[in-house]
Order: sequence, then structure tokens, then C-alpha cells
Amino acid sequence: MMDVKEIRKYLPHRYPFLLVDRVVELSVGESIVAYKNVSVNEPFFNGHFPDHPVMPGVLIVEAMAQAAGILGFKTMGKTPQDGSIYYFVGSDKLRFKRPVVPGDQLRLEASIVSEKRGIWKFDVKATVDGDLVSSAQILCADRKI
Repeated sequence: MMDVKEIRKYLPHRYPFLLVDRVVELSVGESIVAYKNVSVNEPFFNGHFPDHPVMPGVLIVEAMAQAAGILGFKTMGKTPQDGSIYYFVGSDKLRFKRPVVPGDQLRLEASIVSEKRGIWKFDVKATVDGDLVSSAQILCADRKI
């Protein structure tokens, strides 16, 4: 549904921090399903951990937030080019259930819970092969650049 070229229109992130490779489902105003393909060539694996590579949890949260950001931008009908940016401002109920390793395909899901005065709340989760990796409620703030 959205390849990386279109994703780059909705997220200001670039290598090595763009963590969404493809969007496969999008229901504007409701939910999104996206993927991050995890490769051993990711720069963070050099130090986390050299003999036992594990994707850092904070980057899993960031990937979920980026998927939510795409959903938010699409729902608002805005892009970063319009002078708008989405800040990740908080999380609740954050849990990690299993590590993410090279070769995994991270399925990122987000659904809108609420929006009030530019503060958006999303339910997010990440899975690999149907197994829950992480879940949370996250808050994002839409602000002018």
C-alpha cells in the first residue's frame, strides 16, 4: 500500500533512523499495519550486542511510534512538508515480551484511541511471526516546525 518512497513523504526520519519499510494496511482515522525488516546490517547491532545481536527496545518503541506517526499524518491530511512535526511525548503500559533479532520481520500495528488539542493517543503493538514482541499506549504531539 505504501512503499518506502511514499513513507518518506510522511515521516521526516532518514537513515539510520527510518524504521518503517512498508505499510500494508491503512484505515485513515482508525489503524495502520506496517513492517520493519530487521537485518544484521543495522548499525545498532555493532554494539548491541556484538556476539548476541538484539534490537534495542527503545528502537522497537520508536518503530511503533513511527507507524503511529504515519497514521496520524494521513488522518490529519498533513505531511512534514506542510510545516508539521509529530513528537513522541510519552508512553504508558509499555511491555516487552521477546527479543527481536536479525532476520525477524517486525509487524507494527497502531490504532487511534483519542485526539485532543493536538495530542494523539495510540494503542500500538509489535509482533514477529504472530508472537507479541512489545505493546504500549503512546502519546504523540502534532506541532508546527
